Amino acid sequence: MASASVIDDYVTGLARSLRGPWRVKRDLMAEARDGLVDATEALEADGLPRSEAERLAVEEFGAIGEIAPAYQEELAVGQGRRTALLLFLSVPLTTLMWSVIWQNYPADPAAAMAQWPGWFGPVSRVVDYSGIAVGLLGAVALVVVGPARRRVRRPLLVTRALGVLIWVKVPVVGVLSFLLSSASAIDVTVYAPGVVATLLTGAVTLWQLHSGTRCLMASSRVSG
Repeated sequence: MASASVIDDYVTGLARSLRGPWRVKRDLMAEARDGLVDATEALEADGLPRSEAERLAVEEFGAIGEIAPAYQEELAVGQGRRTALLLFLSVPLTTLMWSVIWQNYPADPAAAMAQWPGWFGPVSRVVDYSGIAVGLLGAVALVVVGPARRRVRRPLLVTRALGVLIWVKVPVVGVLSFLLSSASAIDVTVYAPGVVATLLTGAVTLWQLHSGTRCLMASSRVSG
């Protein structure tokens, strides 16, 4: 029916203009649709025909270009919340996992340490402490875009900052980790737990990059 497509087309068009977490987007679109249906039914009760009531309800709701930024900001903050949680959980756990791997590797630690260059220790600490720092930043961001969101003027900046943080952290830590691995004279690929840790780290890293990219994409679409 033509009358049923007015709201459907509007909500579909609005959804296509937005980027962000699917579940948050689904809930926002459901709320928008419910609001339009309620407005339509109220106008119908005043005597307007269904098609005219839907058209007027959509018109009063606002043009997609006018209301989309508010919806997009909500989605961007939702993506920031997910990314903050990911960093808070995954980075410290990954750091801890590798600490356990190195401490339990079946080789003589003293002999391995004797072959390490002088920069190995400081760089290793930088990698470890940076993991803890990123995890703490994730915890802070999780609070900012969660319980404390209403007290923050521009929570959207947190989402954008998380995306930048990930795209800075991953290459830098990746290079430092490669240098450490090359200089350690220890081959974790022949140690089953090391193989598992390597695969898990790779998967988590890709997940972080994906989430960071979505943060940048979602926040960049908000105008005004």
